[in-house]
Amino acid sequence: MTRRFVISALTVLAAAMAAPASPAAPVFKAGAHAQDISPTHFPSPVNGGMKGGFAKGITDPIHARCLALQDGSKAMILAVVDACMIPLDICDKAKAAASAKTGVPVERMLISATHTHSSATMTPVFQSDPDPAYLATLPDRIALGLITAYQNLEPAEAGWAVGEDATQVFNRRWLVKEGESYENPFDGKADRAWMNPGVGNAKVSGPTGPVDPQVAVFAVRSAADHRPIAVLANYSLHYVGGNPPISADYFAAFANELAHQLETGDHRYQNKPPFVGIMSNGTSGNINNLNFGATVPAGRLRAGQRIQEVAASVAGAAMKAYGAVPWKKDLTLDSREEVLHLDVRKASGEELVRARNLLNSVPKDKDGQWADRKAIYAREALLLDAYPDKVPVKLQAHRIGDLAITSIPCEVFVEIGLDLKKTNPFKGSFTISLANGYNGYLPTTEHHAMGGYETWRARSSYLEVPAADKISTSLKAMLASLKKDAS
Repeated sequence: MTRRFVISALTVLAAAMAAPASPAAPVFKAGAHAQDISPTHFPSPVNGGMKGGFAKGITDPIHARCLALQDGSKAMILAVVDACMIPLDICDKAKAAASAKTGVPVERMLISATHTHSSATMTPVFQSDPDPAYLATLPDRIALGLITAYQNLEPAEAGWAVGEDATQVFNRRWLVKEGESYENPFDGKADRAWMNPGVGNAKVSGPTGPVDPQVAVFAVRSAADHRPIAVLANYSLHYVGGNPPISADYFAAFANELAHQLETGDHRYQNKPPFVGIMSNGTSGNINNLNFGATVPAGRLRAGQRIQEVAASVAGAAMKAYGAVPWKKDLTLDSREEVLHLDVRKASGEELVRARNLLNSVPKDKDGQWADRKAIYAREALLLDAYPDKVPVKLQAHRIGDLAITSIPCEVFVEIGLDLKKTNPFKGSFTISLANGYNGYLPTTEHHAMGGYETWRARSSYLEVPAADKISTSLKAMLASLKKDAS
């Protein structure tokens, strides 16, 4: 009996040893890196205004802040670059170089701009053109950030939560009162929306629309010791301003404030990849930090003061959200990408004749640029006329667990982002603007009818009037596809 039992036990043991081992559960991983991409030669062109500016040095460096994620079978890399806007070809070249090193498909990479108005020019808009030598270095420098973030992958846990800060966002488009008007650069006076009308302007009555006060936070930390790896935040604020260029504006100050509050300089974390705070620009095409409903104009501020105030306020909201993050180790990833080809709004033959006459008759300033707004837009009309009749507009939707991130290569109006959040099929979502290229402002059809700066035809606003509807429809279909595959 005993002998038969021993033989039977040995048979069971042998069978067990011969059976294939159960596959190990997928390990969620994350890695981050902030790659310095500051210019090294000065003066350096800076865009953000209608006249091109030049930086004499660096107030604070600009970076490509990168976050890599992996769920065991799929990976994605998200990057936010300290730039006013970043062109599609630079994004595509950086992605291709990073994909060749990491194996991550380019459609699972997102590269966006923060929209700081004090960064080195990367995209020619109005009278600011990039330094070709600097531009040539950017794809490889951004790619290095993507690659290093991927190489820093380690077992991690992650989650998301949403905070709120309504104190720093104001709709900058105000309604022109009945019977009042102002002249646009095309000799017209029919615009019913006025961007940045100033405090106490008697010709306007109030904002044309809402704001989005949400501060969305996606956070990752080490599974081994809970060391903060990165925080990707999203807030619908155009920019702040106030620092001499080159500067990353409040986006960098926010990242530094988070690092301080999370105590990422702790000696326990030495010899580990440093924490990376990332603030992405939400749908802020018609949102800024100026309260035109104030009773008196704001007083004079020292350089960078407002940047620090806004960063501290928004970081406070982000930290509250961080404290509510439900940490998970089993998040899965998925992505969708679609390229729409949308019409370009161009000047008519008569308008082009007017534009040429203006440029021939209006003198430039002593700096070799036009100060006259009509001449500036006349120049834009001629430059836009050389554009193709249709342009590619790259859209993406990414899923991280039950969080959806959509991206649009435009300065997106807040109403579009609010609608995407409302109709989103996942538990949470946000939109990153100025991502994977630059196609100008994206007003809604209703805002196009109101007119105003963001609708004026230029390289800063040139997509067909129904563009917002077409883009929203496409993104909603991509989100539905992600939801179907996640079920």
